[in-house]
Amino acid sequence: MESLAVGRVIGEVVDVFSPSVSMNVTYDSNKQVLNGHELMPSIITAKPRVEIGVLTLFNIFFALIPIEDYYRPDAPSPSDPYFREHLHWMVTDIPGTTGASFGREIVGYESPNPVIGIHRYVFILFKQRGRETVNPPASRDHFNTRRFSEENGLGLPVAAVYFNAQRERASRRR
Repeated sequence: MESLAVGRVIGEVVDVFSPSVSMNVTYDSNKQVLNGHELMPSIITAKPRVEIGVLTLFNIFFALIPIEDYYRPDAPSPSDPYFREHLHWMVTDIPGTTGASFGREIVGYESPNPVIGIHRYVFILFKQRGRETVNPPASRDHFNTRRFSEENGLGLPVAAVYFNAQRERASRRR
């Protein structure tokens, strides 16, 4: 939790919550997402493997909502920060103790492609009220995690993890 607060995920993207589920996010290059670490765009082009662990097996479903969160909470302006969040992927109806591959992808994976500055990519996991209770958003752009959670009755997250990425110079690519 402390690293989510230090990284300003708590406060800028989601409200304070108590993590109650373990979530492991790993890209094909065996790069695990760890809070605050930087990952190069060249190794995060394909959708990651997301594993969820809970103790209860029956009738628990989760929604995974990875967003790109610009470090400027006022983009493009403080009075209208509509560029704040961008939805990169959405998987719902993920059964407990499985992973995102067992869920229903309602918004396809969009590979991160930061152009200018440092971008924060946040994987947020919510517990659903039941199966097929989450509706897809109207758009990836102008996404707002808090508003989406409220509209779909998701409440506070049960897990979150984030990484940073920035545009690679040609000499940094692997």
